[in-house]
Amino acid sequence: MRYPIVIHKDSDSDFGATVPDVPGCFSVGESMEEAIAMAQEAIECHLEGMLMDGEALPLPTPIESHQGKDEYGGGVWALVDIDMSKLSAQSKRVDVTMPGFLLDAVDQYARKHGESRSGVLVQAVTEYMAAHRST
Repeated sequence: MRYPIVIHKDSDSDFGATVPDVPGCFSVGESMEEAIAMAQEAIECHLEGMLMDGEALPLPTPIESHQGKDEYGGGVWALVDIDMSKLSAQSKRVDVTMPGFLLDAVDQYARKHGESRSGVLVQAVTEYMAAHRST
């Protein structure tokens, strides 16, 4: 999943990165590149903590949904890719049966986007469950 971050820099400070879709998640870095890398680590740690606490994970929303908000004014936007399949040390191997054409489509998508089969399936299930959370 790709989470949007907004990066601010004051003249007397390092670069600060805020993750609008993950309340309370932020990081800093001495450079723009470091701020982005540190934001990825912060998001992973924050989401891992939420998983350990049994909380539902927040889905990323488009950058455009945040851009008009005053607290993000003047910031530079970036997207940070989080591989949801690597979040929990408590991952479990499962045997899943699905139509061959669907598995082929998952594999093709994963190759095209530089992801793993497991990563694509975890992301799809996470997004589906979040979208249907209230039902």
